Formats: sequence, C-alpha cells, structure tokens
Amino acid sequence: MPWIPHPTVLSGQLVDLIPLNESHFDELFAATSNQRIWEFYTGNWSVRKRFEEIHYGTMAQRDAGKEYPFVIVHRATQKIIGGTRFLDIVDADQRLEIGGTWLMPEYWASAINFDCKLALLTFSFEVLGAHRVQLKTQYNNIRSRKAIEKIGGIYEGVIREHMLKDDGTFRSSAYFSILQHEWPNAKIALQEKLRLKMEASN
Repeated sequence: MPWIPHPTVLSGQLVDLIPLNESHFDELFAATSNQRIWEFYTGNWSVRKRFEEIHYGTMAQRDAGKEYPFVIVHRATQKIIGGTRFLDIVDADQRLEIGGTWLMPEYWASAINFDCKLALLTFSFEVLGAHRVQLKTQYNNIRSRKAIEKIGGIYEGVIREHMLKDDGTFRSSAYFSILQHEWPNAKIALQEKLRLKMEASN
C-alpha cells in the first residue's frame, strides 16, 4: 500500500498541487520554455523527448510508491506554472524528499514557493507523520540554497559527484533537512514569511 494515496491534492493559499497526469503535458511543457529554469538541473526538461522521459518516469515511480509528482496550478489564473514532487519515499523509515521543484521565472521571489512548501511540509509531517523531510540542490545553486534555508531547511553538507547529468558531467548536491521536532517552529516561521510576502505583493 503506497504511503501517499492516489489521488492526493494539496492546496495552499495561492496554489493547488494537482497529481500529474498525461493530460497536463502540453501546458506543462509550454511552461518549461525559459532556459533560466534549467541552469542547475541535471538536464534540460524543455526538450520534449527529455520532458517526456522525466514525466512518464516519475508517474511510473508513483505507481511503485517511490515518488509522487504534482503540477503547480496558480489558483487565480488556473494556469500551470511549474512542478514539484515527493521522491525518495521510504515509509519504513518515515522519510521522504521534496524535490524536482521548478517555477516559471516570473514567479521566482514571490510568495508561491513559500505557499507550495508550506502545503508539502504540512502534509508530510501532519498527515503522513514523517520524521524527516529532506531537500537538495546543486551545491553552487546559491538562489536555491537560500530558498531552502528560508523554509527552515538545516544544511547537512555536500554529497560529492553523485548525480550524472545529461551532459556527461557529475553533479554535487547540497543536502538539507527538517526533522519532525523542528517542524512546529519551522511552520510558524514559514507561515509568517508567506504572510509578509503576500502583503508585500498586494
């Protein structure tokens, strides 16, 4: 029995996280076109062949109980503006990872990331009862590292050259985590950051 039942829909104040399916592919692919998104990824998901490999692959992993992919729907416009997923799901150890997250650049530095992560983390700790949620990013992706720290991620270190990129080089990743006993304080801080960011945008 998968730890995350299907379908699972998560909702924040600004976005809905809808389980990925093939009917989303055309709109989701259109959102991938800005090459700034893929600078620190292991490959370029705006190439249709690679896009389909990634997204059919993550749906297969969902069927195996190892991942759970979402599209990020901006509620005000009902447009798909990015994607995210749970991965490295190990319910026996009460742990999972939030990753594969990307947004169209016009939503960078907005309240959207806070809103998404609050929904994902609340579900992880308060519904699933997770003990550990981890996040990772390419070691030199400073923007992403700062974003993870802002949602409460505690830096753990760098795993050297553990992911093979499409160009044949290896990626080193900076790892972060939030543990169950850290979540109550992290949640309060994240809710406040979301509130301030939403107020600033109004």
